[in-house]
Amino acid sequence: MNHEASLMTSNQISTSNQTKVIQVRGLHKHYGRLAAVRGIDFTVHKGEMFGLIGPDGAGKTTTFHILGGLIEATAGEVQIFNQRSRDARLNVGYLTQQFSLYLDLSINENLHYAARLRQVPNELLQERRNKYLKLMNLEQFGARLAGQLSGGMKQKLALCCTLISQPKVLLLDEPTTGVDPVSRREFWDVLASLAAEGMTIVVATPYLDEAERCHRVALIYDGQIQQIGTPASLRASLGLHRLEVRTQNIEIAEQILSQTKEANIIDVQTFGDRLDVLVKDVAAGKTQVRSQLLLHQLAYSSIETTEPTLENVFVTAVRLQTSAPQFSPFPHYRVGRRKGEKEEMSSTPQCSHSLRLYPEFPHSSSNIAIYAHNLNRVFGNFQAVKNVNISVRYGEIFGLLGANGSGKTTTIKMLCGLLKASSGEISLGGETHNLRSANLRRRIGYMSQKFTLYDDLSILENLEFYSGVYGVPRKLRREKIDWVIAICGLEGQEHMLTGNLPGGWKQRVAFGASVMHEPDILFLDEPTSGVDPLARRQFWKLINDFARNGTAILVTTHYLEEAEQCNRMSFMVAGETAAEGSPTSIKAEQPGQLMEVVVNNTQAASKLLKQHLDPWRVSIFANSLHVVLNDSEQEREQLLQLLEYNNITIYSLRPIPFSLEDAFIGIVQRAQSNISTTSLAI
Repeated sequence: MNHEASLMTSNQISTSNQTKVIQVRGLHKHYGRLAAVRGIDFTVHKGEMFGLIGPDGAGKTTTFHILGGLIEATAGEVQIFNQRSRDARLNVGYLTQQFSLYLDLSINENLHYAARLRQVPNELLQERRNKYLKLMNLEQFGARLAGQLSGGMKQKLALCCTLISQPKVLLLDEPTTGVDPVSRREFWDVLASLAAEGMTIVVATPYLDEAERCHRVALIYDGQIQQIGTPASLRASLGLHRLEVRTQNIEIAEQILSQTKEANIIDVQTFGDRLDVLVKDVAAGKTQVRSQLLLHQLAYSSIETTEPTLENVFVTAVRLQTSAPQFSPFPHYRVGRRKGEKEEMSSTPQCSHSLRLYPEFPHSSSNIAIYAHNLNRVFGNFQAVKNVNISVRYGEIFGLLGANGSGKTTTIKMLCGLLKASSGEISLGGETHNLRSANLRRRIGYMSQKFTLYDDLSILENLEFYSGVYGVPRKLRREKIDWVIAICGLEGQEHMLTGNLPGGWKQRVAFGASVMHEPDILFLDEPTSGVDPLARRQFWKLINDFARNGTAILVTTHYLEEAEQCNRMSFMVAGETAAEGSPTSIKAEQPGQLMEVVVNNTQAASKLLKQHLDPWRVSIFANSLHVVLNDSEQEREQLLQLLEYNNITIYSLRPIPFSLEDAFIGIVQRAQSNISTTSLAI
């Protein structure tokens, strides 16, 4: 049985004979003249995980509000268990984008409060508390204040509070925004367990690697649903193939391939150490890429064929509905921005599209923008950072990644001069002593994880304020402010209060505010958190534009597919560096083999395998399992025998490449296991 056929068989088995829990027909919602939702139809079955994905302003949250019974539809019909959504609210749990917790109450107190609101009897409260806290691995933290929890733990607690009434339908609006990869994977495994118990789940997410875990996905754009299907069927319907092209001259290669008149080449996107090229025909595509690169005397190391991603489907579908926003390069004026060189102001913007043939990252000590050697930070008896080494060159994008509590935020604060190191060496822009000097500050840009904008000022007032703080020359301010407004798509709305902007748009304005002064060094702390895929792609075009004009960029993100955009990266675990290298090298160095397993009972297979393998080596993706095996035929045969012995039918078993998230999970879990073993030995 081939792979696609096996997936379809598994999907048919999982959805056959299921009751229709949610039925949406001809749904409309108008706010005055604005049509937020324009005639959508979909059905969700019992025990199904249904994903709703779309760009900012597509109508997702409005749809959730109607499903949750919070607002009435303008027209159309919504039924949950054959009732109007407002009448079915006692059977519906709704987790909104914002945390619904009381930070000054403990985990137990938050749960008791939520139970009282939903009229949960006392005799059931303790039983459910124990069940869900154990499911979320929170049972030992009952007395801890919610305000002292990490982002991932807060989201798990918020889900517990939603589940305490045991709803039959669960609505989740972007539940994992800002949650680290380890916690995200645990969160989604919990959702898979709940779905297997019969709970119906509708989830919206801007992270399309998460949407791969849904049984079916609906793509919504401009208030209308464009496509519905399983992730596999949506990828297949794209009719395109993805080529990963690796070359030393990525910038020039991108320009050449983007400007080619070959109709077979549909899309070109830059990642940290490769290009992704979407083509209609694989053989012709490879030939065309080779000929174009050779024509311009560009060497390449490899051209590999891989499956398209769900993000490819999303971007292509949205582009069919509307013209993609035009990329507007930043009006660069500074030239000669390397350490020790005089900064000059040119009256003509530097063209970011010119073909520059100099090496991208020269290996000279004078080209190092951010440097740390044996960096340590101790708080009392706790060592938060242990002998960390970092080196970031001008023109390079460096990712500092880690789970919550890994020490990366403490490291960034030391690198920025906001926190004094306990020991070790730091150099920032060539400065080794006074990291807080006014001159150095003018050369640095910083976008924090929390919005740095003033909500009670307009967009224009915020940008005028930051251009003044950063010392942007008055004759250049208007042009740079206009550029920020243009890239945000907010022309004509610059007088709107910033507090009224959705999160994704706020992020765009905050990024623009942090770069108007053309910093030599740029720190970005989760810059695209909650931003939709199309806007995220535009974000990274801008980030790459700054890097290509010489800015050194250090970025953190919990979205590992996005981290592929970095030239190099470092993974931190428990204050130490656990891995470092390019995205390709880190994935290639992973031990073992990642297998995709399609069976007739995914949840039962997952529980069984987790009893015989380290739990992190098994994860549910919709109707399939991802299992990390040691690189041995013996373990593969043992897996087959174990499943067959327990009457689990195997439809498909095939090796698949490690994603960066798979690599991250493996590195973090192995490192933590080594730390635990060392502690026990001591």
